[in-house]
Amino acid sequence: MNNTSSAIISDTGLTTEEITTASRHLSVTRGFLLESVAGLSPAQWDFKPSNDAWSAAENLEHIVLIETRIHAIIEGMNESSAPPPKGDRREMDEFILNQIPKRLQKVKASDGVRPTGRWSGPEALQQFMQCREQSIRLLVTRQLRAHTFPHPLLGPWDGYQWLLAAGSHGARHTEQIREVKADGNFPQA
Repeated sequence: MNNTSSAIISDTGLTTEEITTASRHLSVTRGFLLESVAGLSPAQWDFKPSNDAWSAAENLEHIVLIETRIHAIIEGMNESSAPPPKGDRREMDEFILNQIPKRLQKVKASDGVRPTGRWSGPEALQQFMQCREQSIRLLVTRQLRAHTFPHPLLGPWDGYQWLLAAGSHGARHTEQIREVKADGNFPQA
């Protein structure tokens, strides 16, 4: 019996189930982000609940910077990159999908991916849409499971796991945007 959900798509090295999972994750997290910033006024885009908190625009800028960095990592993976570890990778896939979006533990962003106000909120949103489209293209145009690149805290991830992380990281910051909007001083318009 042929199980099509586990059939490998020859050009990508991914199963149809993996492609479906990642595509859905990238699309759903994009939708939640778009919903969280829909109709924001300039004052709402730039509102910060405290001096050390990020605004919606800054969160979106950070998401774009990280997703762009993930694209560079994937583009840089080649024959000289580390091969994937032996064994089942689904445990790490599930961790990336289910744990990274949670905001239980704060992580301080490094200098290269901290927001600097390079874009207005609407400009950052446009950048995000382009980035997310590139993520979806990478999903179906690369051999994502063939090589790894080390995550600074969680060990080696293959390209597929990095793309899952793009969606999960965006979801994490979408929650942060929702927290900003829930602040009692958030502008009404």
